[in-house]
Amino acid sequence: MTMIDNDWLEAIGDEFKKNYYKELYEFVKEEYNTNTVYPLPDDIFNAFHLTPLSEVKVLILGQDPYHEENQAHGLSFSVPENQKVIPPSLKNIYKELKDDCGCYVPDNGNLVKWAKQGVLLLNTVLTVRAHAAFSHKDKGWEQFTDAVIQAVNDQDRPIVYMLWGTPAQKKKSMLNNPKHLVLTAPHPSPLSAHRGFFGCKHFSKTNEFLKNNGLEEIDWQIENIR
Repeated sequence: MTMIDNDWLEAIGDEFKKNYYKELYEFVKEEYNTNTVYPLPDDIFNAFHLTPLSEVKVLILGQDPYHEENQAHGLSFSVPENQKVIPPSLKNIYKELKDDCGCYVPDNGNLVKWAKQGVLLLNTVLTVRAHAAFSHKDKGWEQFTDAVIQAVNDQDRPIVYMLWGTPAQKKKSMLNNPKHLVLTAPHPSPLSAHRGFFGCKHFSKTNEFLKNNGLEEIDWQIENIR
C-alpha cells in the first residue's frame, strides 16, 4: 500500500496511529491475502496523491469502489482508460454534463483530469471485495474518510461539495464552513438519477461559484482516447 506523503499527512496523519486504523489495516491486509480485493493496494490512496489538500476546490463523494475487475483505481466514479465499459452511474454523470455544460460524452471513464484540477474524488469506503458491494463497510474506513471530510471543511477558502444520494448527504451535517458551497442531489445510479440528478446542474453551479470567488473553473470535458 503506497502511503500518503503530501500535505494530507499533516491534516490526517494522526488517523494512522489510532486503534481503529490499526484494526482496519490488519483487516484489509488479510482480505488482500485471502480474497480478490479492489482497487490494487497501491491505488487505494490515489485520490490523495492526485489532489493535495491545498489544491482541493471540489469534493465529489462516492460510496465504495467498483467491485468488478479492472474498474476501481482509487477515484470515486472513475475507471482506468483501458476499461472499455463505462459504469452506468458515470454514464449518467456524463449525460448530465452534456445537458448542463455542453460536454460531449467521451469514450472512456478516466477522471484523473478532474483530480489534477482539484476535484477530490473520494469514496467513503476505500476498498471492496470482488463482486461484493459494501463488503468492507463498517470496518473503519468511514471513520478515516470522515476525518478527510473534516479536514476539507476546515479549509479557510471556497470549496464545493457534491453530495449525491442519501449516504453522501448524511455527511452534510459535518459541513459548516460559511465559505463553502454544499450541493445535494439524488445518486446518478440508473435507479435514482431520474429523481433529480438529471437537471441538478451541479457542474455549472460549481464553476459559477468558483468564478465568483476568483478561482479557475474546472474543465469538466474528458477527452476521447480512441
